Order: sequence, then structure tokens, then C-alpha cells
Amino acid sequence: MEGAPACEIARLPEELLSASISRTTPRDACRVAVVSRAFHTAADTDAVWASFVPHDLPPLADGELPPAPLSKKELFLLLSAGPLLLSDRLMSMWLDKECGSKCYMLSARALYIVWGDTPRYWDWIPLTDSRFAEGAELKDVCWLKIDGNIDTNMLSPNSTYVAYMVFKIADEFYGLKHPLQEASVSLGGRKSRRKVSVLMQRCRQVPHEENVTVPQRRADGWMELEMGEFFNEEGEDGEARFCLTEINGGNWKRGLIVQGIEIRLKKSG
Repeated sequence: MEGAPACEIARLPEELLSASISRTTPRDACRVAVVSRAFHTAADTDAVWASFVPHDLPPLADGELPPAPLSKKELFLLLSAGPLLLSDRLMSMWLDKECGSKCYMLSARALYIVWGDTPRYWDWIPLTDSRFAEGAELKDVCWLKIDGNIDTNMLSPNSTYVAYMVFKIADEFYGLKHPLQEASVSLGGRKSRRKVSVLMQRCRQVPHEENVTVPQRRADGWMELEMGEFFNEEGEDGEARFCLTEINGGNWKRGLIVQGIEIRLKKSG
């Protein structure tokens, strides 16, 4: 007895299947590839994966891509596997695995840190657990202000992003419990502010306060603090700006180790 007849849609020419799959998402393309041999062949074509790799990728640093040519699927998988350094080595980027949106991280050197170039107040230290060569360690300041920005043209259009401060707390620290810090995110005329604490709740040793964002520990050993979100519309022109401050208390602070600010796609649910 002959095997079961193939699904009618699988009888379509490969180029039509590929054209249909290219209008979905990377996640959907991987799912339909297991439906049948015809779907697998169509889903692996350059025609499909070229639609998931942004045409306006920023220039990458030398050595970030292998010298041998890659298929479009191989390129997407590499770009979505983890951050790759941009040509100035002060930023990194990757693609969201599910939809292919561009995500970035600004290194501490790409940020504006008040008194960051004054050794009395900040140290620049080597990092062994980051794609970036160095980070900024707070030695002693009373005015904490860290700013970052990114051109909206570098981001994916019609996408909601969330900005995170990525950092560690040194073994010896002080002045970070109180007053609380403030984080802000702005784009165009839209701006959001929130009270934040760079110390995890168990470290603060103060009563819980309402509506204060606290950091979460990441799988890579760093901590991340959500600063806020913004929507990058189609045709948006300008800069998204991010800021972490504590300038009102007047107390001296020590022990914040900054890797950078990460801008990644907001996940639904």
C-alpha cells in the first residue's frame, strides 16, 4: 500500500512555499520545517532567511563573522546566538531569535558618565566576563549620573524596546541604599521616569517601598535593572535616551560596576 498522500499545500512549487514562509517569523520557519520534507527544503532556502536578516545591519568588528560565506540561515543563527561587537567595539548587537528584531548593548565607554574620566571618582577596569574590554567602577561620587543614547534608525521599526542597566555591586560599597535612584527613558516628546534601586531587595536592609524597580540577576552573573520602555515607530527619526541618576541626596557613593545599557525587544506576556 502506498504511503499517505502528501498534504495538498506541500504540492505547491518550492518557490511558492518559500515565499509564504518568508512572510512569517524565524520561529515559525523552524516549526514548519518539521512538517514534511517539502516544507523543510523550502524553509531552509536563502529566500526565506534573507527576509529575517535585516538589510541594514551595522558594520561589525573584524573577526566577528567567519571568513567563509554563510547561508542566510547560518547568518541569522550566528547573529541571534549572542552579541557581536560593532566596528568601534564600544557597542554590540544581536537579533531577537523569535522575530529578528535588532537588539543592542552600549558599553560603559559608549555612555556619558559624569566625572567618568576623573580617576578620583571612577576607575576603568578590565572585564573578563563581557564582550567589552572594560567597565567603569564607581570609587566615590556624590553626583551619580549616567546617560546613554542610540539613533532610532539603528533599531527595528514598529517595535517596543526595554532598556536595562547592566552592572555589578562591588564587595565594598556604600551610599547606594538611600536615596533611591531614578531611571528615565525618552524618545521624541515621550519620557518615562521611575524610582529604582541598584541594590536587590535583600541587600537593601530597609523596609519594602511601593513602586520601586529592583534588579534581577542574569544568567551571565551580572545584574540588570529595568530602566523603562519605548516604542520605535516606522520612520521614527531621532535618539532614544536613557539615564540613571541620584543627584539630590548629596551622600557619597561607591561600588557600582557598570558594564553598559542593553536595549532589547520587549517580550509579550
